[in-house]
Amino acid sequence: MADTAYPGTPPDIGSRPSVPTERVVARLRSHARVLFWPALIFIALPGLSFYSFSVFTERWEHTLIGILATLAFLVLVLLPYILWLNRRSTITTRRIIVRRGFFIRERREIFHSRGYHVALKRSWLQSAFRSGDIVISSGVEKPLVLADVPGANAVLETLQDLVEKNQIVLPPQAGSVGTVTTAF
Repeated sequence: MADTAYPGTPPDIGSRPSVPTERVVARLRSHARVLFWPALIFIALPGLSFYSFSVFTERWEHTLIGILATLAFLVLVLLPYILWLNRRSTITTRRIIVRRGFFIRERREIFHSRGYHVALKRSWLQSAFRSGDIVISSGVEKPLVLADVPGANAVLETLQDLVEKNQIVLPPQAGSVGTVTTAF
């Protein structure tokens, strides 16, 4: 007896055209050296506060020292860490996703298939740490800057490879002779 499909069942999965899945290639943040001064202040602030408590004896002075130390911690230590954590970029096999912001969130996406120009800018300090600013310009919008990316050379090469792989060459349309269209 031959196998018959029940009405309403989906066709065999093997007969469907396969769509390549989007994979994460890299997740990036700016170089962690931007947290050097906040970490140093985090270490020095308690010692400086306790030393100030021993030098100044009045109660109002202790209160003022406590308030100033708390404000210094919030502005000079906690805020830079929060800002660093809220700026992230994700490179996938199809696009670049940049997320920024804490209270006001901004998300930008650039698809590799549209094509773009990638450039690397470095200062002497960034060269010493092998990081750099990657500038991505599509020609239509303002350039997207991935600021102070660690391993900038590897990221630059990866982006260039992804753009090359995602360029789609369309077959000639009916009625046209010998033309090839490239989609950007």
